[in-house]
Amino acid sequence: MPEKPQIKNRIRRLRFDHDEMTQQELAAHVGVTRQTIIALESGRYNPSLILALRIAKTFEEPVENVFELEIPDDQADNTDL
Repeated sequence: MPEKPQIKNRIRRLRFDHDEMTQQELAAHVGVTRQTIIALESGRYNPSLILALRIAKTFEEPVENVFELEIPDDQADNTDL
């Protein structure tokens, strides 16, 4: 069975680059729970588009600098993701 594409993120790195922002501070700023931020950072949860945009705006980064779609090699040429 082929692997699914995954969304990788730089949230943890960006938090530390922004005055060591805590998970709780980020969660409060974007309107989610700390547990959601934990799940995002660990890759167990993919954000909605709205949440991804809120996080990117918090860090004053384009969304592409925060999140990246990682496509498995066996699907690299597949345009029907």
